[in-house]
Amino acid sequence: MTMLTFKNFNIADWFSFYRILAAPFLIALIFLDYKTVFTWLLLISFLTDAIDGFLARKFKITSARGSQLDSLGDQITLIVAIVGLFRFESTFLLKHLLLLLIVFIPYILQMIIAFFKYGKATAFHTYLAKLSAIVQATFILWLLFFGPQYALFYIMLIIGVLETIEEITLIFMYPQWVEGVKGIYWALKDKRRLHN
Repeated sequence: MTMLTFKNFNIADWFSFYRILAAPFLIALIFLDYKTVFTWLLLISFLTDAIDGFLARKFKITSARGSQLDSLGDQITLIVAIVGLFRFESTFLLKHLLLLLIVFIPYILQMIIAFFKYGKATAFHTYLAKLSAIVQATFILWLLFFGPQYALFYIMLIIGVLETIEEITLIFMYPQWVEGVKGIYWALKDKRRLHN
């Protein structure tokens, strides 16, 4: 029975599973104060995010389940990264806490709205969300490896706010949960929005 269940998952799903299963190990590294090992393994987790999406598109194995797994893996990895930043770069975070909250609170609000409306997180995977994820990962890794890069920090904040606004807008545009929406422009042309 278990083997049949595992056979239902494709290679892209397993990369998402990696991010989820790596999280407790990364948390352990944080508490053991292994910053360098944590940062390298966090880099691998961020890379699997790029790989699973690429594989899903290349082999045409996208699915609602895969989108949800990918989103869950992304959220868990981001939480682990934030915990790591509080452990290893708390001075920088506390110095810029207000700016970070301006971005983070709307993101939490977006997740709450999605759970109330759909019963689960969104999996729109817009172009802006992908760009935001790349910039966030780059900034977090740069900060952990080399220290703060302020231009990248402010770019990350701006893109993060814009992406959250777009995500909330899309939630109100789609009465039912959907996956794979490129952005507001594409949502306006999407027949799924009109028929649900």
